[in-house]
Amino acid sequence: MKTLKIGVIGCGAIAQVQHMPNLVDLHDLFEVKMVCDLSPGAAEYVATKFNVPQFTTNYYEILDSDVDAILHCAGGYKPSAVVAAFEAGKHVFVEKPLCSSLEETDRIITAQKKSGTVGQVGYMKVHDPAFIQAKQEVETMDNIQFVQVNHLHPNNSLHMCQFDVRRFDDMIQDSLTQQKEAADIATYAGGSKQAIGDVEPHVQGAFGLLSGSMIHDIYGMRVMLGMPKRVVSTEIWRRGRAITYTLEYPAGYRLVASWVDLPDLWDFKETLEIYGDDKRVILSYPTGFSRGIPSRVTIQGIDSAGTSYASEPVIDWQSAFMQELRHFHDCVINGTLCRTSIESARDDIALIIDIIKCYCL
Repeated sequence: MKTLKIGVIGCGAIAQVQHMPNLVDLHDLFEVKMVCDLSPGAAEYVATKFNVPQFTTNYYEILDSDVDAILHCAGGYKPSAVVAAFEAGKHVFVEKPLCSSLEETDRIITAQKKSGTVGQVGYMKVHDPAFIQAKQEVETMDNIQFVQVNHLHPNNSLHMCQFDVRRFDDMIQDSLTQQKEAADIATYAGGSKQAIGDVEPHVQGAFGLLSGSMIHDIYGMRVMLGMPKRVVSTEIWRRGRAITYTLEYPAGYRLVASWVDLPDLWDFKETLEIYGDDKRVILSYPTGFSRGIPSRVTIQGIDSAGTSYASEPVIDWQSAFMQELRHFHDCVINGTLCRTSIESARDDIALIIDIIKCYCL
């Protein structure tokens, strides 16, 4: 099996906790040739810890190298680096959020189509064995009546402290890549302003949490249920640290989703609950900053004899993060159709914009 040479942009928490350990474990599939971060200390630390031969603070050094693919998991503005990677002929795996606006998304899609390479968004929950099991159960439901999503989010530091995550205060300021990104933002009116206009800070905050955290629920809803017909209502409170919205689906049922910041509580809760006339499926996720903790599926219903039952099937201990990397390799090497393509992510960005605009009306 061919090993992909890959470069990693971003050496922060998600790289240290998930992507770099997983790439090491998948050494038959990937060889990490270089890592990049605007913090020289972070880049050197990750390269040393995971035995990567080279590190840099300029992602163009990775793009100019002989790597086959790029994993972009840095925070901040991504379109500049993603477009440049496609223009360099690289396959690209980019962590969420991909970007903020449809214009930025279309720019990325254009670059990918021109390159003819694979573009995959880091929507790991679609690859979760529990999600796959839940989706199979939902497909047997004749008449969905109601869907509920709850995302109760503590401070990530409560869970990251279980790992040896190193932070550095030596971030390079006004680097060449930052200058390029600033120029692109000015040229393309990049960022949320392009998507939702000038809005109050609490609305800007809600837009950010939808794009950066609740995006996992949004793409899961799309893959499980399809696209909604319309946004019925949106409520933002706690100065943008909580949001509830209601969606109407073509079959007539409603989905009510909430994201609430609960910074001091340890217990992370994220659920997708689908209710039918005689069956309900409840999918529960652990925090993304965990390793070895499987998601859960609970199935409740009424059998043909009229007896109520509840079951919780055993879920394979397959990490969703590992599975999405395996899928990326399969797409590049075997031409498998990408399950979390950049084009599909466009629908999620459009829905987030509609949710915010419903509040602003």
